[in-house]
Amino acid sequence: MSLLAGKTVVVSGVGAGLGHQVAAAVVREGGNAVLGARTEANLAKSAAEIDPEGARTALRATDIRDEGQCAALAELARERFGRIDAVVHVAAWDAYFGGLQDADFATWASVVDVNLLGTLRMTRACLPGLKERGGSVVFIGTQSAVAAPTQVRQAAYAASKGALTSAMYSLARELGPDRIRVNTVLPGWMWGPPVQAFVQFTAQTEAVAEAEVLARLTGRMALPELATDGDVADAAVFLASDRARAITGQSLLVNAGELMR
Repeated sequence: MSLLAGKTVVVSGVGAGLGHQVAAAVVREGGNAVLGARTEANLAKSAAEIDPEGARTALRATDIRDEGQCAALAELARERFGRIDAVVHVAAWDAYFGGLQDADFATWASVVDVNLLGTLRMTRACLPGLKERGGSVVFIGTQSAVAAPTQVRQAAYAASKGALTSAMYSLARELGPDRIRVNTVLPGWMWGPPVQAFVQFTAQTEAVAEAEVLARLTGRMALPELATDGDVADAAVFLASDRARAITGQSLLVNAGELMR
């Protein structure tokens, strides 16, 4: 039996990478996917690829910094499919780099507004639907929240995602009586568009082969290759499904064994 047969899952942050893979996995596992992101063209492209007939997807341009837009996406799920069974939060601001000494705290505040508060806004918008039958909230965090990478500095991103993981514990306790589970997937280096671009850029900058750059990443891992966007999506879909009905308040590293806890 498919993991999500008959269920409806809201997916925020659907673009070319992980968000697309999560939505595709939802449909593949028998569910309905309600897609949200700021750029409607990206949503339309993703929906056309994973559901050409449009029977099991719906989409709406959504900026998770705006509470009204979050509410509209949740309402679309209930209008189109009559229910919300899960929400998977992929939307994030991960393109701001640097540490403390060069920090622009105004930008840090914006990163927190998207990654922490935006995710919580979208979660709250979905609560009325989730409370009807119980369900699942899945945060996409980052391994960087628990172990800083040596290749790049993303202190603001890591801190915001770390705060989101901390919020998960409180939400799991608060929402548990309504049979709503709250969990986090923590990807490490994840083979998909962002990491592919990093490998290509580093190889060009250092005038070395892309294979050499990739080998630096995989050399620290227990398994001989990076996890992919699809691997992380599969973990998120598992946590969204009834197969994880007794799992809440947990963080799952999907990182090919680079970090073990």
